[in-house]
This record gives sequence, structure tokens and C-alpha cells, in this order.
Amino acid sequence: MATISPAYPAHWEADVVLRDGGTAHLRPIVPADADALRRFHSRLSDDTIYNRFFTLYRALSDRDVAHFTTVDHDDRAALVATVGDELIGVVRYERTGPDEAEVAFNIEDAHQGRGLGTVFLEHIAAAARERGISRFVADVLPSNSKMLRVFSDAGYVVDRAVDDGVARLAFDLEPTEDSLTVTYAREHRAEARSVQRLLEPTSVVVVGAGRDEASLGHTVLRHIRDAGFTGELYAVNRHADEVGGITSYATVGDVPGDIALAVLAVPAEEVERVVSDCATKGVRGLVVMSSGFAETGAEGAARQLRLVGLARGGGMRVLGPSSLGVINTDPRIRLNASLSPLVPDRGRVGFFSQSGALGIALLDNAVRRGLGLSTFISAGNRVDVSGNDLLQYWEDDEATDVVMLYLESLGNPRKFSRIARRISRRKPVVVVKSGRSARRRGEVVPHGHLVRHSHAPAAAVDALFTRAGVIRVGSIHQMFDVAQLVANQPLPGGARVGLVGNSDALALLATDACEEAALDVVSTTTLGAGATPEEFEHALASVLDDDGVDSVVAMFIPPLRTRDAEVGEVLARIAGNGPKTVVSSFLGMPGVPEALCAPDGAGCVPSYATPEDAVRALAAVTTYATWRRTPVGHTVVPSGLDVRAARELVALLLRSSDEVVLDHDDLMRLLRCYGIDLWQTVPASSADEAVAAADRLGYPVALKALAPHLRHRRELGGVRLDIDDAAELRGAFVALRERLGDVGPFGVQRMAPTGVACWLATVEDPLFGPVVSFGLGGVVSDLLGDRSYGVPPLTDSDLFSMVRSVRAAPMLQGYAGSEPVHLAALEDLLARLARLADDVPEVAALELTPVVASPSGAAVLGATGRLARPTARAERAARALSR
Repeated sequence: MATISPAYPAHWEADVVLRDGGTAHLRPIVPADADALRRFHSRLSDDTIYNRFFTLYRALSDRDVAHFTTVDHDDRAALVATVGDELIGVVRYERTGPDEAEVAFNIEDAHQGRGLGTVFLEHIAAAARERGISRFVADVLPSNSKMLRVFSDAGYVVDRAVDDGVARLAFDLEPTEDSLTVTYAREHRAEARSVQRLLEPTSVVVVGAGRDEASLGHTVLRHIRDAGFTGELYAVNRHADEVGGITSYATVGDVPGDIALAVLAVPAEEVERVVSDCATKGVRGLVVMSSGFAETGAEGAARQLRLVGLARGGGMRVLGPSSLGVINTDPRIRLNASLSPLVPDRGRVGFFSQSGALGIALLDNAVRRGLGLSTFISAGNRVDVSGNDLLQYWEDDEATDVVMLYLESLGNPRKFSRIARRISRRKPVVVVKSGRSARRRGEVVPHGHLVRHSHAPAAAVDALFTRAGVIRVGSIHQMFDVAQLVANQPLPGGARVGLVGNSDALALLATDACEEAALDVVSTTTLGAGATPEEFEHALASVLDDDGVDSVVAMFIPPLRTRDAEVGEVLARIAGNGPKTVVSSFLGMPGVPEALCAPDGAGCVPSYATPEDAVRALAAVTTYATWRRTPVGHTVVPSGLDVRAARELVALLLRSSDEVVLDHDDLMRLLRCYGIDLWQTVPASSADEAVAAADRLGYPVALKALAPHLRHRRELGGVRLDIDDAAELRGAFVALRERLGDVGPFGVQRMAPTGVACWLATVEDPLFGPVVSFGLGGVVSDLLGDRSYGVPPLTDSDLFSMVRSVRAAPMLQGYAGSEPVHLAALEDLLARLARLADDVPEVAALELTPVVASPSGAAVLGATGRLARPTARAERAARALSR
């Protein structure tokens, strides 16, 4: 590519997934695209040319080409879409007014219908908003139905008028709830389709299938063959005509017919060449098992980035590198393109693992427990396909009822939360997230994932999972425990538990475990050690028939007169397919399987090694069931927001600096744009100035030290409250000066109503974007870390929970006879702060403290803030794959 000017907006580049699951690369146009633009135009049909130019414009002149490819990325901007080295589409805008521009599209005929137009619209709109353009107009021929649909289906409110046979469309570019809903729905369909290409191939080629039976390529080829793959299977080995009974070819290009999936098992230095061959062949997806990438250091990380660039640029998604592979147990496909010789039985659980090394052990665990899988995917270094993509696929997959995720990192937490919250309403998502202790600077981490460094506390990650309805567990063992339960039993209707067993000791252990897990034991039935299967059946049936019981824990130790199998058979027959949740523990009875299934296959009861394991799994699922019964909630958009004014103010403040600490007046102006009233604080360097300020504000007043280390720290003696007149104020000023010394001016402020001091804040995180937090004020809350967290956009349910979930929340709700504060006012303030942080990424940090919550409202008495030029958020304004 030719030299790019300093104005080239590199952050506008993006890899995107199209409607059919293929990929394309978007970037700003440059003069070096001249020849490619001519070739692109020459491939257009007469109809496409006429619809774009309103005349049959068969050839572009040199002047036209120069005009189209030379832009300033401000008043005139254009994006091109490429697959390989060829342009497949162009979108551009030209400014027609201070905040308006005309937009036009042109897409090659062979790529029309792939959803590129809507992707173009999202990206060019995001670019235009960045340049201060808030409205698009477009002239479209009424006969150009495809382009009219691009605009009408985008979710914007489109004004339409027809003049002289041309439809003029106009619409505002600010995203709306409708436009975001449309965007997310398209994203879901496209990404699910791209994963479907990997999991449901009609043909597979293994590249690097060696003759050595122990080699990587030969192993995966053998596993695909032995699993009975129903599609076409090929091998690529330049030194052999046949490998393991499968015909081999010298190169990917020599393979006859289409190839849906290529599995790469070649040395790392050969991967890029093979990926290019696959792109030329038209392969639709890649599984890269080769190692030697980001896990090896900076050189490997660079190789990994080149790999994903080549693949996406060639229209392919990538699983890996260092992937263990993929498994699909669907009898229509029977795919084991993995290094695991073990294939679990067909089941209803989808399993995603970021770790390739752990993959075989995880599959062995599933087989041992009898947990059937629908699909299994190992991402390895996760350069492209991630857990978010698999969630998109599993959401609509009729063969999958439960999702298990083993995650080592989160590449896009906001997107994960959005998708998981949606899918968890229908299907349980069970997650192990390792790496809590990893806090490394830079982008390369030992497991090979290229991730942004995050400053977000672990509590923020926990909150993200909790509010998304994800069942987060602490270990792989617990993940399988929970998965066995949700895969085999109905969700609990509540937290009321009945215990049935043949041991008082086991009942006591289970009762203690239930109490610790906030489960309510409402009945305990203990049979004698010599109880018969008939007695057990009667006791279990009685508890299950009790309308006051939501779930049952059945426990047994080795009986004297009853065989293990007899008890298990009764349990499976009575509770395997019933309306209530049942878990069991057969302590010291190794002959009992980990899933007790009825002979007719009607249902199973999970069995655990200890009562504590059983209760832990039941508690996690009960919490999930409670979340699922809770109303979904709606995203809160407070009234009276002036987003445009806030963005203009921030741009003005950052015009000559990359970072600005906001003073009191600028804070007042910024917060006022979002309906937040920051109380005035008047600085005073002398007692006379303090009295003059109080005369203007009106008594009673407060006098506060403004030095950062003393601000709002009443316990340090830097605050005097309820000052009623000038004499008292002069005395307070002198006393503070004598006590604290020369700490700068003091602040005079009106007295707020009596209430509870609170603390609200937001910080822009490189990975999460804005992280909003809430807590009560004071050193005790600081020391205990008593904070709640949320990642915008926040729903009314999120706000309700954040205000009430801190441990000190009773202080807000009438503790010890005090009057409850106005909780709705706190929720509204928190909502406004979250919207400001979400809308204006330049807000690097903003803290509202103290906020005095009282029965009459919430008064913001102080604030600090900092602006900074933002880095691109992990979740962009337009659909794009992460790099």
C-alpha cells in the first residue's frame, strides 16, 4: 500500500462478519486503491452502475478515480470492503452542511445480499459521528429496492420524500434502541452462521497429515475417519498419495471440489502460506492446531496477528492456533476433528474451552460422568473465534440446552454480558473463569491470548457475570457438578429444600451446607440404616408431593440390607423425570454412577461424592432460577440529557491537551448536561471571604478543607457543619486554619439535608469500557471494599440491585429507626452517571462524593473528574471482530 497520510484514521479499519458467515475487511480508501477501484467498477452490472450513478457510467476516468480515492477523512470520507486483494464494495459520505452529509453505497453484484450494505452503514455512520456529522441524506432510485431496504431496516427513523423520480431519504445518526436491536440481531445471525461453518462442515481437509501415526496431522485425520464423518475427507501431504487410507494431495489447491473446513497441523512458519492457499481455494473455515504463536513471545504474537489478518481477509474465521479441535456428535455429521480419542455420547450440552492443553482432560471428565455433549470447541490462543461467537451459535441451536464455558480471559466483556444475559433467559450458562490473579501489563500473556490489560477489580467481573445470569463456579469440578444438574433436572421453583436419607450425620452435613448457601431446609426425613427400597420410595414420594418443598437432597451411606443399585433405581424411577429438582449423594457407595438414569431413559438424577457437593450445585442452580424468574428489566434512559452539548464541551476542553483534570466549574457544566446538579462550593482564603460567600449562599453552611487529602474526610477534622451565622463561621475558619495549617483555601457550601453520605464513580477501563460503582461514603466502606459495580448500559433491575447489594445498604433503608432515604433518587443519579460514562468515552474518571441521600432526594455536594483522549473500546459503535 502507498504511503498513508498522518490523517489516515487507522481505527476505522475493521474485520467484519457478513450474513452468510464469511468475513471481509473494511478500511478507509487511499489513492493506492485506484487500480483496484477500476477493476471493481468493471465487474459491476449495468443495473448496479445505473442505481449508483443514475446513468450508465461504464468506465471511470482518471479524474473520477482520483476524486473517489483522494479524501480528507473529514468532509469527504470513504470506506472500502475487501476480500483478498480485491474491493467488493465502497461506501462514502460528502459533507453538505455543518452537521449533515450525503451517503452513497456501491457493492459488487456477486457480494450483494450478503449484508454488506448494513455493515457499511453502521461503520460510515460511526465515522461520520466522530467528525461531528449527526444526519445523513441519500438519493435513491425508487426501483433500487435493495438499497431502500438497507435504510428502512436499519432501525433509524427515516424521512422520505420523492422529487423528480428520486427518493430522498434523511435520518439522524444517533443510535436508538431500535437501531441497536437491529444491529445486535444481525450480529447474532452472522456470527452464529460463521460458527456453523466450523461445526457443521460438509467436507474437511487435514493439511499436514503425516505418515507417522503419532504425528499431529495423522492423529486428527484418524479421529475424523474413525468417528464416521459423514462428509468428504481429504488429506494434504506433498510426499504421499495416501495417508491412513485417505487420498492425499500435494496442496490445498489440488483437492477436487469445495472445501468447507481446513484443519492445519503444519509447523508455525508454514501456516501463513497454507492460509493463503485456503483463501485462494475458497475454504470457509480454519482450525489451526499448530503451536508456536503468541504463547512463545513477541515474534509469535506478530505471526498470530498476520495469521488472523490473512484468514479474515480471505473470508474465513479461525479457531486456534494451538486448538485441540472441534467435535460435533450430531449423527448427521459425526465430526471429531480433534486430538482427543474420547468422544462423549450425544447430549444436550455445548462445551467451549479456551485451553487446548486441558481439552482432553475435560472431555475425559465428561465421558466419566456420562455427560453427553452436542458440540465441543477448543479455542487455543483464541485469535478469532471466541466464547461470544459460540454463545451466538448455541442460542438458537436446538440440539443444545446447556452451555459450559472454560474461560481464561475475556476479550470483549460488554459483548459477553449482552449475549449471555439474552441466552441465559432460555439456557443455563455455566462458567469457570480462571486468571483472577493475573494482572500483567502489555498484551501478550503466557496462554497466547492477545488481550487488553484491565484495571477492573475482580468484584466488577463478578458483577458482570451475576447480572448476566451466568452461573459462575470456582473450579472445573464444580462446573461439571452444575452442568449435570441443569442438564438432567428441572430448575428449582424456590429455595425450600427437603432432605431424605438414612443417616442423621449426612442430614446434619447437608443442613449446614444449605444454611451457608442461603437454602431453607423445610423438612428432614431420616430413615434407619436398615431401611428397605420400598421405605425409601415411600419417604421420597412423600417429600416430593409436599407443596412446601421446591427441591430434594437424597443422601445415603452403605446400607446393611439394601444393594446400592436398588436405591439408585428407585431414585431414578421416582425423581428422574419429575417436576421438582432432585440431587443425591451416595457417600461411600462407589458402585453408584454419577448420573442415575431411569431404565427407559426418561430422566436422570445427578449423584455427587458428598452432600456438600450436591448442595453447592443445587444452591448455584437455585440462584440462577431466581434470576431467571426476575423480570428482564429495560435499559434506563433518564430524561433531560444533552449528549451533544456534553460531547462538544469535552471536545473543547481536550482541544489542546490529551488529558485534563476538571475544575469545579467545568464539572458543573458537564454534569448539568446529564441533569446532575453539582452544588456550588465557593473557595475562601480568609474568614472575610468565607462570610461573604455564606451571605450569598444563605445560612446554614458547611466549611470544608479543599486539599485532596482532606476533602470530605470529616474524621480528619477538615469539615465543620451546621454553621448558622457569620460569627460562628469566623470562629470555625480560624479553628480549622490553626488545626490544619496552611492547606490552601477552604470551601463554603450550603448545608444539605440530614442523610447518608454515598459515593458514586465511573472509570474508563481499557477492556470493559466504563465501570460504574456505588457505595456508602466513609473510611469503613473504603477499607472493606463495600462497593457494587455495573457495566453500562444499565437496566432498571441493575440499578435496583446496585443500590441495595452493598453490605451497608440497611443504612439507606431505615436502619436503627432512621428514616429511609429516597432510593429512587439514588438510582436516577446512578443512571445519569452511567449514561454519561457510556456516551462520552473521554470521561476517564468521574467521582461524585459526597452524595447525601435523604428522604427528599440525593444532593451531589462534591465531584472530581478527569478527561483523556480515549482508546478504542473493545465493543465498538459498529459491528467488528476483535483483533
